[in-house]
Amino acid sequence: RAVALTGFVLALVLILTVSWIFVRQTPFAVDNTFRTLQFVSASLYSLGHGGNDAQKTMGIIAVLLYSQAMLGGEFYVPFWVVITCQAMLALGTLFGGWRIVHTMGSKITRLNPMQGFCAETGGAITLFGATWLGIPVSTIHTITGAIVGVGAARRISAVRWGIAGSIVIAWVITMPSTALIAACCYGIVALFS
Repeated sequence: RAVALTGFVLALVLILTVSWIFVRQTPFAVDNTFRTLQFVSASLYSLGHGGNDAQKTMGIIAVLLYSQAMLGGEFYVPFWVVITCQAMLALGTLFGGWRIVHTMGSKITRLNPMQGFCAETGGAITLFGATWLGIPVSTIHTITGAIVGVGAARRISAVRWGIAGSIVIAWVITMPSTALIAACCYGIVALFS
């Protein structure tokens, strides 16, 4: 997945650059600085997440509404679809996101505030770029690549490659699995139509 590689490279470059800039600072001062900066990087990543992920869902719902002639003669995304998709994305992140954050932030590699900032910023830049280009991407792929990038910058053994490998295997299995499930659902619906 190119987006994971992009997140990896951007976060790796960021962590190397930021580490060089702050090399003469005490670890305490660096941690305090980046704890504050993480509010900015996390906000940017969240904005990128909402901007890219919600658009995919909005597009699918709008196409379904248009195909059923529920939008009149012209194609547009109704405001209620925008609000509903954003609200559901926020609720899903609020109630289920903590498990993903725990896995990403502690099981792949341990992150300090500077590394977290660089991973979030690298992921956010990737998401903003993809959204600007109109390319739907996976936010999970983006942040996973970025976290592996900052972990690998510390040392290769800092990354738990078994967990990272399991995540990649899940990515590979997801596409054909969803295609198979969609084909089965279509087949069942076609039998009764």
